[in-house]
Amino acid sequence: MPDPAGNYVKLAQALRGIPASLPQAPRAILMVSAHWITRDKLKVSGHPQPGMVYDYHGFPADTYDIHYTSPGSPRLAARVHTLLSASDIPIVEDSRRGYDHGAFVPAYVMFPRAQTPMVQLSINANYDPAWHHALGVALQPLRDENILIIGSGLSFHNMKGFNAVGAEPSAQFDAWLQDTLACPTAPERKALLSRWEQAPAARICHPMEDHLVPLFVANGAAGDDTATCFHHDTEVFGGLTISSFRFG
Repeated sequence: MPDPAGNYVKLAQALRGIPASLPQAPRAILMVSAHWITRDKLKVSGHPQPGMVYDYHGFPADTYDIHYTSPGSPRLAARVHTLLSASDIPIVEDSRRGYDHGAFVPAYVMFPRAQTPMVQLSINANYDPAWHHALGVALQPLRDENILIIGSGLSFHNMKGFNAVGAEPSAQFDAWLQDTLACPTAPERKALLSRWEQAPAARICHPMEDHLVPLFVANGAAGDDTATCFHHDTEVFGGLTISSFRFG
């Protein structure tokens, strides 16, 4: 996506460093995107060569010609289906879903050659922290199978506050998030994340928490692996504080 003001330069630099920091190249990516929200049953993308979902408006014409050509993985989609079904989490395969920008933007920055297969998993419209933590727990075995699980959202997501108005609220919420993810075990982090609405400026930073939900999933999948802040910026869109984290 275009970034003429350079708001995401630091984030892009941090994401580019992820592949080299991994113990080995991932066999595939499971992308939990804030931009795929389903009700009742979750959905997992099963197309062997997904198309594109241009789920944004008002951008330059060339941004609707972007094509991220990474293959899908019906095998991984089936594995996700098996794991979640075994945990009584309702799920169906979507054989038509393409890559939305919550998936293809970070994937392109990290893996620009588009050779690593990628599968998308939706989040549930209930947005429940405990439910999505359990979803992450069910996905834990994938980590031992060399699948990179990515939760794609944003630590601040108030469309009316992407300016100086959001500076102080984003800093307050980010400080809480840093302290929360510094807890050494997933249950401790889970307990705090389940009460995220009580955090300073929580509902200012997330009027709707869709962009926070992928973090709940990632925390569940992490087990007791420690969390590390690998990207921190205090100058986004006129002073917003935004952070990104990894586990393990």
